[in-house]
Amino acid sequence: MKTAAVPAPRTAAALAARRHKTETALQRVREAITRLRREKAQVSVAAVARRADVSRTFLYDNSEARAAIATAMAETGDRRTQLLADQDDEHEATWRERALNAEDALKAAHGEIIAQRARTGELLGQIRDLQAEWTEEAIQRITTENTTLKQRVRQLTADNRALDERLKAARSNLRFQDRRVADLEARLTDPASTI
Repeated sequence: MKTAAVPAPRTAAALAARRHKTETALQRVREAITRLRREKAQVSVAAVARRADVSRTFLYDNSEARAAIATAMAETGDRRTQLLADQDDEHEATWRERALNAEDALKAAHGEIIAQRARTGELLGQIRDLQAEWTEEAIQRITTENTTLKQRVRQLTADNRALDERLKAARSNLRFQDRRVADLEARLTDPASTI
């Protein structure tokens, strides 16, 4: 019986390639910071990301890159750059939190709709199974309860739609804010432009 072996050389090669790609990106980040210092330009996450041709996510996720930028920002002593970075983080956190809250509310609404539909199905099943044994008053009560549940499902569906629209709006606002912050950072890094 032949067993399938895990291709260790391919895995090692993939890991080595990934390390090499990360090291290359880190080298570009260091060079971008050096160029920014030489040009006496403001050191910021956005400026380094543009100059080094890496994503902001890479700069935030990679501890070496994050430390290099923080050190460069601290060495320049430019409070304005730090203030912009803090504002950027604050705006991003605010919009991200709103989007996450909207997503959580949307999930809760979906769960409630599913639960209400299941309950409605159970009640309809009980009506069909026991209709002969129930009094007219019990049938009326169940019918009223069913109508109430249907109205609740309609309300939850409408709420779900509204929350979905709010989520889309929050995501759109977040994208706009990201573009706006990037534009402002670009203006601040270019001494020839005016705010």
